[in-house]
Amino acid sequence: MIKSNQQTENQEIDLIALFRKLYINRKNIYKAVGIGIAAGIIIGFSLPRTYQVDVNLSPESGVSATGGLSGIASMFGLGSASAGFGEDALTFNMFPEIVKTNPFALEMLQIPIQTQKGDSIILYDYLDTERKPWWNYVIGAPGMLIGKIKLLFKEEQKDSIKAIDPFRLTPEQSGRIGMLKKVLEVETDKKSNMTKVTVSLQDPLAAAIVADSAVHKLQEYITDYRTRKAKQDYDFQLSLCEQYRKEYFEAQQEYAKFADANRNVILQTVTSEKERLQKNLTLAEQIYSQSMGQLQVLRGKLQEAKPVFAVVEPATVPLAPASPKKLMIIVVFAFLAFIFESAWILFGRDIYHDFKNELKKKD
Repeated sequence: MIKSNQQTENQEIDLIALFRKLYINRKNIYKAVGIGIAAGIIIGFSLPRTYQVDVNLSPESGVSATGGLSGIASMFGLGSASAGFGEDALTFNMFPEIVKTNPFALEMLQIPIQTQKGDSIILYDYLDTERKPWWNYVIGAPGMLIGKIKLLFKEEQKDSIKAIDPFRLTPEQSGRIGMLKKVLEVETDKKSNMTKVTVSLQDPLAAAIVADSAVHKLQEYITDYRTRKAKQDYDFQLSLCEQYRKEYFEAQQEYAKFADANRNVILQTVTSEKERLQKNLTLAEQIYSQSMGQLQVLRGKLQEAKPVFAVVEPATVPLAPASPKKLMIIVVFAFLAFIFESAWILFGRDIYHDFKNELKKKD
């Protein structure tokens, strides 16, 4: 009991000594915090303002327990229904995977957008106009200089979005795709099946347009995947219906012509031929009628396979920037300056002097 009391007293004495040490060096702490605040102000005001647009999607229909997306799963490396992925989960989980693919990114880069200043530009060119912090230009100065020197020895070839070859991308085109993937994010909540599309750009109007376009393209992608097989079946049946319809009309015309030409003729050969043509007409009519019934069934399946997504939170032009949070940055830098300076005063300085003294002894 006496030992525990002594340990408590020693701990209190140590804490008092630490606080006294900090108080004695408070001027250094004030200077460090001041430097941290200045650094926070410089960084906070150097970061360009970014506007964020969020769009929330919720599935309404077109979801069934079996069928159609096992092939798509293998395309994106997500397994199959037999591996524990149901079609419902696959449909929603595909949104983030689709956004990461180059074909989707290349389509998005071609969309026309408008800026708050009234400029009309495609997304591919707009991404190059986004401002960067000044230290990015300082760090990238050597690379820019080397690039300009290389351009002196060869003709400059400006990339064009119209000339993009998805099989062989240029460094500039690959860079634009990387920039798009950073500003466009998609997350899906497996529990609620809600999908959130987030776009962060420096122009509020451009951000809203890109978010709205991304939602529409995602819906088109999912609809195409879900209805591809049903559409193929429907198109095939439609071609059969056209063929059966033609055969039915030909049989009808042939029977009518024969009947008109032999209206008052009473011969066994004429009667037999007329009966044969009548049977051909009846058979052609039955086949055509059945094929039209199958076509209606496939049309219903095609409509049923189309997923419908409700836009719970539509894209709107943001009124205030989402970042940078200048006050938060200043507070964080001031706090970090206080922590580092306090650690230096309490421990770092002594460790540094001990290390220095050890080096002197060895010399």
